[in-house]
Amino acid sequence: MRIDASKCIGCGQCRPFCIMQVIDFTRSEKGKVHCVVNEDECVDCEICYRAKVCPVDALKQPETQWPRSIRGTFSNPLAIHKETKVPGRGTEEMKTNDITNRYERGFAGMSAELGRPGIGARLRDAEKVFMALAPLGVEFEPQNPLTNLLEDPKTGKMKEEVLNEKVLSCIVETIIPLDRILEVLDAMEKVAKTIDSVFSIDLVCRADEDLSVPSLKVMEAGHRWYTRNGKTNIGLGHLNVKGADR
Repeated sequence: MRIDASKCIGCGQCRPFCIMQVIDFTRSEKGKVHCVVNEDECVDCEICYRAKVCPVDALKQPETQWPRSIRGTFSNPLAIHKETKVPGRGTEEMKTNDITNRYERGFAGMSAELGRPGIGARLRDAEKVFMALAPLGVEFEPQNPLTNLLEDPKTGKMKEEVLNEKVLSCIVETIIPLDRILEVLDAMEKVAKTIDSVFSIDLVCRADEDLSVPSLKVMEAGHRWYTRNGKTNIGLGHLNVKGADR
Protein backbone atom coordinates (compact mmCIF):
# COMPACT_ATOMS: atom_id res chain seq x y z
CA MET A 1 0.00 0.00 0.00
CA ARG A 2 1.12 3.54 -0.72
CA ILE A 3 -0.15 7.00 0.29
CA ASP A 4 -0.07 9.91 -2.17
CA ALA A 5 1.64 12.63 -0.15
CA SER A 6 0.35 15.31 -2.52
CA LYS A 7 -3.25 14.38 -1.60
CA CYS A 8 -2.93 13.27 2.02
CA ILE A 9 -4.14 15.81 4.60
CA GLY A 10 -2.69 13.94 7.59
CA CYS A 11 -6.04 13.20 9.21
CA GLY A 12 -4.92 9.72 10.26
CA GLN A 13 -8.29 8.12 9.57
CA CYS A 14 -6.55 5.18 7.87
CA ARG A 15 -4.23 4.34 10.74
CA PRO A 16 -6.67 2.37 12.97
CA PHE A 17 -7.41 0.09 10.00
CA CYS A 18 -3.79 -0.95 9.50
CA ILE A 19 -3.58 -4.40 11.07
CA MET A 20 0.22 -4.28 10.86
CA GLN A 21 0.43 -0.81 12.43
CA VAL A 22 2.82 0.46 9.76
CA ILE A 23 1.10 3.73 8.85
CA ASP A 24 2.61 6.72 10.63
CA PHE A 25 2.69 10.51 10.46
CA THR A 26 5.59 12.36 8.88
CA ARG A 27 6.36 15.96 7.96
CA SER A 28 7.53 17.14 4.57
CA GLU A 29 10.33 19.65 4.00
CA LYS A 30 7.66 22.32 3.62
CA GLY A 31 6.20 21.42 7.02
CA LYS A 32 3.10 19.64 5.76
CA VAL A 33 2.01 16.69 7.92
CA HIS A 34 0.91 13.61 6.03
CA CYS A 35 0.73 9.84 6.52
CA VAL A 36 3.25 7.37 5.15
CA VAL A 37 3.35 3.56 4.86
CA ASN A 38 6.41 1.54 5.83
CA GLU A 39 6.25 -0.53 2.64
CA ASP A 40 8.84 -3.06 3.79
CA GLU A 41 6.64 -4.02 6.74
CA CYS A 42 3.32 -3.68 4.86
CA VAL A 43 1.76 -7.02 3.84
CA ASP A 44 -0.52 -5.57 1.13
CA CYS A 45 -3.71 -6.81 2.82
CA GLU A 46 -5.55 -3.69 1.49
CA ILE A 47 -7.75 -3.43 4.59
CA CYS A 48 -7.02 0.29 5.00
CA TYR A 49 -7.93 0.84 1.34
CA ARG A 50 -11.12 -1.24 1.41
CA ALA A 51 -12.27 0.58 4.56
CA LYS A 52 -12.80 3.67 2.33
CA VAL A 53 -12.12 6.07 5.19
CA CYS A 54 -9.69 8.38 3.37
CA PRO A 55 -11.56 11.62 2.64
CA VAL A 56 -9.21 12.57 -0.20
CA ASP A 57 -8.65 9.16 -1.80
CA ALA A 58 -4.91 9.23 -1.09
CA LEU A 59 -4.53 5.47 -0.52
CA LYS A 60 -3.42 3.45 -3.55
CA GLN A 61 -2.33 -0.14 -4.03
CA PRO A 62 0.44 -0.16 -6.66
CA GLU A 63 0.54 -3.00 -9.14
CA THR A 64 3.05 -5.44 -7.70
CA GLN A 65 5.45 -7.76 -9.47
CA TRP A 66 6.94 -11.08 -8.37
CA PRO A 67 7.98 -11.69 -5.64
CA ARG A 68 6.28 -8.71 -3.94
CA SER A 69 2.94 -9.96 -5.30
CA ILE A 70 3.14 -12.87 -2.84
CA ARG A 71 2.26 -10.53 0.01
CA GLY A 72 -1.18 -9.69 -1.27
CA THR A 73 -2.20 -13.21 -2.18
CA PHE A 74 -1.34 -14.50 1.30
CA SER A 75 -2.63 -11.51 3.25
CA ASN A 76 -5.71 -10.38 1.33
CA PRO A 77 -8.57 -12.91 1.83
CA LEU A 78 -10.12 -11.75 -1.44
CA ALA A 79 -7.02 -12.64 -3.48
CA ILE A 80 -6.61 -16.05 -5.13
CA HIS A 81 -3.35 -17.93 -5.62
CA LYS A 82 -3.03 -18.57 -9.35
CA GLU A 83 -1.11 -21.81 -8.73
CA THR A 84 -3.66 -23.48 -6.45
CA LYS A 85 -6.82 -21.51 -7.33
CA VAL A 86 -7.61 -21.06 -3.62
CA PRO A 87 -7.76 -17.81 -1.62
CA GLY A 88 -5.92 -16.96 1.57
CA ARG A 89 -2.97 -18.47 3.35
CA GLY A 90 -3.56 -22.21 2.99
CA THR A 91 -5.98 -24.77 1.66
CA GLU A 92 -9.45 -25.56 2.97
CA GLU A 93 -9.35 -25.23 6.74
CA MET A 94 -8.58 -28.37 8.71
CA LYS A 95 -11.97 -28.04 10.38
CA THR A 96 -13.62 -29.27 7.16
CA ASN A 97 -11.96 -32.68 7.41
CA ASP A 98 -15.22 -34.48 8.28
CA ILE A 99 -16.47 -33.42 4.86
CA THR A 100 -13.32 -33.58 2.74
CA ASN A 101 -11.61 -36.56 4.43
CA ARG A 102 -8.22 -35.05 3.59
CA TYR A 103 -6.71 -36.96 6.50
CA GLU A 104 -7.87 -40.57 6.37
CA ARG A 105 -8.01 -42.86 9.39
CA GLY A 106 -4.52 -43.74 10.57
CA PHE A 107 -3.14 -40.36 9.54
CA ALA A 108 -3.03 -36.90 11.05
CA GLY A 109 -2.73 -33.43 9.67
CA MET A 110 -0.09 -31.31 11.43
CA SER A 111 0.42 -27.69 10.57
CA ALA A 112 2.66 -24.87 11.69
CA GLU A 113 0.98 -21.46 11.62
CA LEU A 114 3.28 -18.45 11.43
CA GLY A 115 2.23 -14.84 11.88
CA ARG A 116 -0.86 -12.99 12.99
CA PRO A 117 -2.19 -9.40 12.70
CA GLY A 118 0.26 -6.98 14.27
CA ILE A 119 3.37 -9.09 13.67
CA GLY A 120 3.12 -10.98 10.36
CA ALA A 121 5.81 -13.43 9.23
CA ARG A 122 8.72 -13.41 6.80
CA LEU A 123 8.83 -16.39 4.48
CA ARG A 124 12.38 -17.11 5.62
CA ASP A 125 10.80 -18.35 8.84
CA ALA A 126 8.47 -20.62 6.88
CA GLU A 127 11.57 -22.06 5.22
CA LYS A 128 13.00 -22.90 8.64
CA VAL A 129 9.94 -25.03 9.35
CA PHE A 130 10.12 -26.73 5.96
CA MET A 131 13.81 -27.52 6.42
CA ALA A 132 13.22 -28.90 9.92
CA LEU A 133 10.47 -31.24 8.71
CA ALA A 134 11.74 -32.30 5.26
CA PRO A 135 14.43 -34.69 6.64
CA LEU A 136 11.63 -36.55 8.47
CA GLY A 137 10.05 -37.49 5.16
CA VAL A 138 6.69 -35.86 5.90
CA GLU A 139 4.23 -35.21 3.08
CA PHE A 140 3.71 -31.51 2.45
CA GLU A 141 0.18 -30.62 1.37
CA PRO A 142 0.43 -30.19 -2.45
CA GLN A 143 -2.43 -27.67 -2.67
CA ASN A 144 -0.93 -25.36 -0.06
CA PRO A 145 0.45 -22.17 -1.68
CA LEU A 146 3.58 -22.29 0.49
CA THR A 147 4.38 -25.76 -0.81
CA ASN A 148 4.31 -24.31 -4.31
CA LEU A 149 7.11 -21.93 -3.30
CA LEU A 150 9.51 -24.76 -2.49
CA GLU A 151 12.61 -25.02 -4.63
CA ASP A 152 13.45 -28.48 -3.31
CA PRO A 153 10.74 -30.39 -1.37
CA LYS A 154 13.33 -32.97 -0.29
CA THR A 155 15.36 -30.41 1.66
CA GLY A 156 12.63 -27.87 2.40
CA LYS A 157 14.56 -25.11 0.63
CA MET A 158 12.30 -22.33 -0.65
CA LYS A 159 12.94 -20.11 -3.66
CA GLU A 160 15.59 -17.60 -2.67
CA GLU A 161 13.76 -14.57 -4.04
CA VAL A 162 10.72 -15.04 -1.78
CA LEU A 163 12.47 -15.33 1.58
CA ASN A 164 12.30 -11.65 2.55
CA GLU A 165 8.63 -11.24 1.63
CA LYS A 166 6.37 -10.54 4.59
CA VAL A 167 2.82 -11.87 4.86
CA LEU A 168 0.04 -11.53 7.40
CA SER A 169 0.24 -15.25 8.13
CA CYS A 170 0.99 -18.55 6.43
CA ILE A 171 0.68 -22.25 7.15
CA VAL A 172 3.06 -25.15 6.57
CA GLU A 173 0.75 -28.16 6.20
CA THR A 174 1.79 -31.80 6.49
CA ILE A 175 0.18 -35.23 6.45
CA ILE A 176 1.77 -37.90 8.67
CA PRO A 177 1.00 -41.34 10.12
CA LEU A 178 -0.47 -41.17 13.64
CA ASP A 179 2.56 -42.92 15.13
CA ARG A 180 4.86 -40.10 14.00
CA ILE A 181 3.01 -37.26 15.74
CA LEU A 182 5.46 -36.91 18.62
CA GLU A 183 8.50 -37.05 16.33
CA VAL A 184 7.13 -34.24 14.15
CA LEU A 185 5.98 -32.28 17.19
CA ASP A 186 9.49 -32.40 18.65
CA ALA A 187 10.92 -31.00 15.41
CA MET A 188 8.31 -28.22 15.30
CA GLU A 189 8.87 -27.21 18.91
CA LYS A 190 12.63 -27.09 18.37
CA VAL A 191 12.45 -24.90 15.27
CA ALA A 192 9.84 -22.63 16.90
CA LYS A 193 12.58 -21.25 19.14
CA THR A 194 14.38 -19.85 16.07
CA ILE A 195 11.38 -18.08 14.53
CA ASP A 196 10.82 -14.34 14.85
CA SER A 197 7.02 -14.44 14.90
CA VAL A 198 4.02 -16.00 16.57
CA PHE A 199 4.07 -19.75 16.05
CA SER A 200 1.31 -22.27 16.69
CA ILE A 201 0.87 -25.96 15.91
CA ASP A 202 -2.35 -27.54 14.67
CA LEU A 203 -3.19 -31.23 14.93
CA VAL A 204 -6.24 -32.94 13.46
CA CYS A 205 -7.38 -36.45 12.60
CA ARG A 206 -10.56 -38.42 11.99
CA ALA A 207 -12.36 -39.49 15.15
CA ASP A 208 -12.85 -43.21 15.73
CA GLU A 209 -16.31 -44.74 15.56
CA ASP A 210 -16.64 -44.49 19.36
CA LEU A 211 -15.95 -40.73 18.93
CA SER A 212 -12.58 -40.97 20.69
CA VAL A 213 -9.76 -38.98 19.07
CA PRO A 214 -6.64 -41.03 18.16
CA SER A 215 -4.31 -38.02 18.06
CA LEU A 216 -5.21 -37.07 21.63
CA LYS A 217 -4.41 -40.59 22.76
CA VAL A 218 -0.93 -40.18 21.26
CA MET A 219 -0.43 -36.83 22.99
CA GLU A 220 -1.59 -38.16 26.34
CA ALA A 221 0.57 -41.26 26.09
CA GLY A 222 3.55 -39.00 25.38
CA HIS A 223 2.64 -36.71 28.31
CA ARG A 224 2.43 -33.74 25.98
CA TRP A 225 0.40 -30.60 26.59
CA TYR A 226 -2.44 -29.77 24.20
CA THR A 227 -5.67 -27.83 24.04
CA ARG A 228 -8.81 -29.31 22.56
CA ASN A 229 -10.02 -25.96 21.24
CA GLY A 230 -11.16 -26.28 17.66
CA LYS A 231 -13.96 -26.14 15.17
CA THR A 232 -15.57 -28.82 13.08
CA ASN A 233 -17.53 -28.05 9.93
CA ILE A 234 -19.94 -30.90 9.25
CA GLY A 235 -21.70 -29.34 6.29
CA LEU A 236 -24.52 -26.89 5.81
CA GLY A 237 -27.17 -28.41 8.02
CA HIS A 238 -26.33 -32.03 7.29
CA LEU A 239 -23.61 -34.55 8.04
CA ASN A 240 -21.92 -35.87 4.95
CA VAL A 241 -18.90 -37.83 6.11
CA LYS A 242 -16.78 -39.43 3.41
CA GLY A 243 -14.74 -42.52 4.07
CA ALA A 244 -16.63 -43.44 7.24
CA ASP A 245 -15.71 -47.08 6.75
CA ARG A 246 -11.98 -46.37 6.76
